[in-house]
Amino acid sequence: MDSEAVWQADAEALADRLRALLTVVRSAEAEIGALLVEIESRGVMELFGYRSTARLLEHLADIPHTAARRTVTRAYALNATHSLDGTPALAPATGVAALTGSLSTSMIDTIIEAVSRIPAEHRDTAEQDLLAFAADAGHRQVAALGARIVAHLDPDGAAPVETEPATPTRELSLRRKRTGVWELSGRFDDETGTRAGALLDALAERRTADDGGDFRSPQERYGDAFSDAVDLALNSPELPAQAGERAHVMVAVSLADLKSGLGHATLGDTGLISAFEARIHACDCKLIPAVLGTNSEPLDLGRARRLISPGLRRALFLRDRGCAFPGCHRPPRHCQGHHIRHWVDGGPTDLANLVLLCAHHHRLIHRSGWQVRVASDGHPEFVPPRFLDKRRKPRRNNLHQPLPFAA
Repeated sequence: MDSEAVWQADAEALADRLRALLTVVRSAEAEIGALLVEIESRGVMELFGYRSTARLLEHLADIPHTAARRTVTRAYALNATHSLDGTPALAPATGVAALTGSLSTSMIDTIIEAVSRIPAEHRDTAEQDLLAFAADAGHRQVAALGARIVAHLDPDGAAPVETEPATPTRELSLRRKRTGVWELSGRFDDETGTRAGALLDALAERRTADDGGDFRSPQERYGDAFSDAVDLALNSPELPAQAGERAHVMVAVSLADLKSGLGHATLGDTGLISAFEARIHACDCKLIPAVLGTNSEPLDLGRARRLISPGLRRALFLRDRGCAFPGCHRPPRHCQGHHIRHWVDGGPTDLANLVLLCAHHHRLIHRSGWQVRVASDGHPEFVPPRFLDKRRKPRRNNLHQPLPFAA
């Protein structure tokens, strides 16, 4: 595709071309792996004078030795060697599928890792199941299926490890700058730092759902993780009360701006957020309508009402079991209720018009071509934009474990 054709192509044509090139690249990478195993079988020292196939690839491809070693290790797992004392491939069916260009490197590594933990007598069947599932699922979902297979074959798992806590020493400083940016600094004992690190590590995992890759820097991922941790704390029923109420942040926005998503809203005493962000928060909040005079003086305050009641939230937790977006692993406590038809547009606050979403996918649904609906069986499904799937085949999240008594 020349530069003029690229300039004139629409999003769907660009995605088609990119997908075709990825297939070619993946197929070529699989063939390179097969060649590397063939070289190893014949003897890399005899053919080229190198001590290892990884060293040969390092120099031929001009890549770091660690990358070359990973490529060779992957090739051994997919292709059987042909020497007299050759070993069979760990995942031969995956190697055949890789030659078609249908599997990404991440998917191949996920299947290899899963198969490596499965007893040899069950590997062939498990590999076929993983490959069949990979046709319509992301590599995180395939990894979850592999973990379930291993758990089924070894239900006891590994024994837990217990550690002793250290003596706590904790300091924290949080201040707001004139620009509206907040700075956080502190010092913590080893136990608190380890727990905070574990929490942020879990919340800062790269997003690998069906909406595409995660291109955030590590600092951005941990910043988003800290924001998610604050949301978790604010939503905790055990949070201490302030002036007789649970801790809360006031957001003031006009009804017109809230409906359009344009303009700004006041956050707390001095902060500002966009009306678009206020619209997202309005999906799941406690609302106090207020009538203000021309000088912003309060003339009338309505009665506070929570859009999603505690009982309805529990029903959402039971139905969706976590973020309902395909491929997302976030549990219910990390999620918000999203109105499929927004409440400011007349959408009802009932189970048929609600879906559980994490903060990231909540924003994605509000601003992207993804659509969500509740199917005839009462469960949410997501319709991707055309540039991701021409057929716009509905997708569901199958990562969350069903209830133990569900049919």
